[in-house]
Parts: sequence; C-alpha cells; structure tokens
Amino acid sequence: MAEEKDKVSKQPSPEGEKKAEPAAAAPAGGSAAGEKKAEGSGRPTGGAPHAAGGPARKKTWRTVSFGRVYVRCSFNNTIISLTDERGDVLAWSTAGGNGFRGTKKGTPFAAGVTATRVAKRAIELGVKQVAVYITGPGPGRETAVRSLGSAGLVVVSLKDVSPLPHNGCRPPKARRV
Repeated sequence: MAEEKDKVSKQPSPEGEKKAEPAAAAPAGGSAAGEKKAEGSGRPTGGAPHAAGGPARKKTWRTVSFGRVYVRCSFNNTIISLTDERGDVLAWSTAGGNGFRGTKKGTPFAAGVTATRVAKRAIELGVKQVAVYITGPGPGRETAVRSLGSAGLVVVSLKDVSPLPHNGCRPPKARRV
C-alpha cells in the first residue's frame, strides 16, 4: 500500500496544469482587507465591517442656514442643485426625475415642481436663505426662482451666470449660391 502512494505521488502532472493555490492567498486586485467587490466591476462596494453588524449609517449634514441654489435651465430639462457655502451638494432634483418626460421636461411648470422639491429638502436641512445662480436660456428660469420663494426660502441674491461668448468662434464661410 505504501508503494501505491509512492507511485501516485511520483506520477507527473499533465502538461500546462498547475496546482491550485490555497484560498487564503491575497486577491490579485490589490484591494484592502474587508472590502467586498461587486461582480463584474473592480470597485469596492463596502468598507470595513461595522461593529454593530448593521447597515452603514446615512451621512448626516450639519444644520446649514445659508445655501446656494444652482438652476440650470435648458430647452430640454431643468436641473436644480442646492449646495452649502463650500460647494458640497446637499440636495438636487431634475424635471426628468420628477416624472416629466419628453418635451414636458422643458416647461415652466416642470421647473416649478423641481424647484419646490429642492426647497422642501432645503427646509428640512435647516436652510433659510439662499443665493440663486441661474444658467441657460430655458423657459423655466423665472418659475424656478418664484417656486423657491413661495416654498419658504428667502432669496438673498439672484445672479445670471450663463456663459456669454466674447465674440466666440469664427462663423462658417458665406454660402455661394
């Protein structure tokens, strides 16, 4: 019987095959211990396990009394972001995210609904005064600002920061007919 074991261990392994390495070896991706990877992506999905064993707590924001509202109105959509004074986004909303589809996203009504949603979230966070920065030529510009005011926020300043060309690009050459 001992001779049979010797024969088995002395048999050469098939060409090109290597023995499997132990499972305790570090992963080749170089990720830190405690991180789980999502299948198909190389990104970590979670950090170190929590002591309590429960899910991660949601990030809590300190109460902010003054904020900035950036309103981007295009002909196709309205995007509104609320930030603190450092520029960290506290809340945002879009006309498309509020259930408006197609050409209805570019309407003043959709801009008003979007602004109202951001204003409600701002009041929950403790924001009382806002400075509004508007970009773009869309039809919902005025409606968005009025909705912010009617929702309970005090609009301290209003500034149009739409980019304007200083003579811009060279126009195409004239057509010869």
